[in-house]
Amino acid sequence: MTDFFETSVGLPYGWAWFLATIIGILVIALPLMLAVAMIIYADRKIWAAMALRRGPNVVGPFGLLQSFADGLKVFLQETIVPTAANKGLFLLAPIITFTVALIVWAVVPFQPEVVLADINVGLLYVLAASSLGVYGIILAGWSSNSKYPFFSAIRAAAQMVSYEVAIGFVLISIVMWAGTFNLTGIVEAQKGLYGFINGFAFNPLLFPMSIVFLISSLAETQRAPFDLTEAESELVAGYQTEYSSMSFALYWLGEYANVILMCTLNATLFWGGYLPPLDWAPLYAVPGIIWLFAKILFFFFVFSWIKATVPRYRYDQLMRLGWKVFLPLSLFWVFLVSGVLMFMRVGI
Repeated sequence: MTDFFETSVGLPYGWAWFLATIIGILVIALPLMLAVAMIIYADRKIWAAMALRRGPNVVGPFGLLQSFADGLKVFLQETIVPTAANKGLFLLAPIITFTVALIVWAVVPFQPEVVLADINVGLLYVLAASSLGVYGIILAGWSSNSKYPFFSAIRAAAQMVSYEVAIGFVLISIVMWAGTFNLTGIVEAQKGLYGFINGFAFNPLLFPMSIVFLISSLAETQRAPFDLTEAESELVAGYQTEYSSMSFALYWLGEYANVILMCTLNATLFWGGYLPPLDWAPLYAVPGIIWLFAKILFFFFVFSWIKATVPRYRYDQLMRLGWKVFLPLSLFWVFLVSGVLMFMRVGI
């Protein structure tokens, strides 16, 4: 697109790059916001179906406009800032959470050469940027000057640190096997496993790490059964307790954007991303973005299924799983994968 503005329109390179980048950001961000609205609707319908209820079915055909009605409702509400709150940080916290949920999408490849920033350290960028999300939660809990949001913020900090350590070691295994931090390179490295299948998850050595990553991504996004930061029976609404209007909506949007992102990372890192399930020529006629969206929807269904069926963990169980199970397991797997790769290299 930069070449188009530079050659066809005649703009200088700097302006051509700037316009192309802005258009690329809008092409990703605007559909993502629409997807968040639809995915909230899908989430509620899946829960309803599993609980033998109807779910949203009144606003618009089949209830499709329910999320937009909810968005309009919070938009028209008054923004209330508690008297004792730190006003600046209180309003900044949801902006941080929402912004971080968007910037990670810059390096996600939707199909070959269709990525906003195809940087060599894409996976490192994802890990670094997604780690910033905890600041929005901590600032919300502290600046609210209320005990329930503060307890929730402390829980969120401990929870996210616990599972990000395991996620980091899982990603090291992927990087060693693929030989690159570039997300497009990682997807391409999954092509033709055993000559006919695409995806690291079909590698017996990496399949356990795909399960660890899936469970850790549930904890990372505070989804059930790891929603201890918003445990309504203990902390009312957690770090969001004092929020209303659009500041609450930003948390709402950021949470679901993070869920979609984690579904995308599961699909990209272990299940072939934009590649078809089988390395069979006719399947490549389907655009890669369609395969990626199908895998994202599958993982989102898994996320909703788990939330609708699995009871919430106790906090000590949550910490034990992160530090005593996933951390040693993922660390051992780094040594195992590196050992196998060294053995293969020596064998060659």
